[in-house]
Amino acid sequence: MNTFLIAIMIANVLISFKGFNDLSFFRKYEFHMGSVRSGEQIRILSSGFLHADIGHLAFNMITLYFFAPVVIQLLGSLSFVIIYFGSLIFGSLLTIVFHKNDYNYRAIGASGAVTGVLYSAILLQPNMMLGLFFIVPIPAYLFGILYLLYSIYGMKTKNDNIGHTAHFGGAAGGYLITLVTYPQLVIEHTFMVVLLTIPIIILFVMAKMGKI
Repeated sequence: MNTFLIAIMIANVLISFKGFNDLSFFRKYEFHMGSVRSGEQIRILSSGFLHADIGHLAFNMITLYFFAPVVIQLLGSLSFVIIYFGSLIFGSLLTIVFHKNDYNYRAIGASGAVTGVLYSAILLQPNMMLGLFFIVPIPAYLFGILYLLYSIYGMKTKNDNIGHTAHFGGAAGGYLITLVTYPQLVIEHTFMVVLLTIPIIILFVMAKMGKI
């Protein structure tokens, strides 16, 4: 396994377990809108290494374990690291945009970063098959589109505790960074590049119209 991938996974495990057993540590480094707006920008990054429980941590790390190798193999280790942390930051920044006036908003988890890596892998290999719920086979590009549409729905309804905004921001970050890193994809997979842009356009149109 790639050294950078191992290091990121170990950091997630160690920091998450520290948070499980130390509430003051957890509160100090989670994403908290009021604290971020008061100057604690470290939370934009640190919150991405904290998780709610072992299940939350395991799901993110398993997803990362499966899809990071695709990105590493095709773009290299440095690009993988840039996509991971870039997507994490994109997710946090989009969260700030949508929740800037909700000073009590809190969020944790590597989901934004992991979703960015997932989207990068989908963009690089759009025809690979994924297992929906680990059972039902579905083309990667279709999964990507449905995932973002579901995230838009979650952002609009706000009827669960999932950080859909960070997921969406991470996906958009992974998408954009991958295209900047490997612009040939626009020629090689033109249709897929355009298709995967649709949910992103829908989000920003809805935001402009005040629907989210």
